[in-house]
Amino acid sequence: MKRLPVIGVLCATAVFGLTACSDDSSSPAEEATKAASELCSDLTGLKADNAKLKALNPSSATKDQIKDAVQSVQDGWNSVKENTKQLKEAEASAVKSAAEDLKKSYESLPGDTTGQNAMTQLQPQIQKLDEATSAATTRLKC
Repeated sequence: MKRLPVIGVLCATAVFGLTACSDDSSSPAEEATKAASELCSDLTGLKADNAKLKALNPSSATKDQIKDAVQSVQDGWNSVKENTKQLKEAEASAVKSAAEDLKKSYESLPGDTTGQNAMTQLQPQIQKLDEATSAATTRLKC
């Protein structure tokens, strides 16, 4: 009977410890993907805001309606500008991280590693750098 509360406390402690120690940070590549997605979303929103402005009837639209629609377009543009900046930073960070990982992996190879073994061991880092540079140079496709 006394073991049940002790086991419950131990389980709760273990769950809390695992939660507290979990790594919620994302990789630079994931950040770039997130930034690209947010930019696409913002571009879609900007296009919709502009369409609303364009759809206003010139003969019946009030100046306040036009002002509000123009403000929505400007707010959308500001979001696009910010997310474009974040995307560029995230892509640069992903390339930098991949290049540094490759360098660290190479430097950690034992001195007697053959070229063939080195290439085999470095393949994941080479692939990661290739993907990061390709993503950074590919145009946004929303």
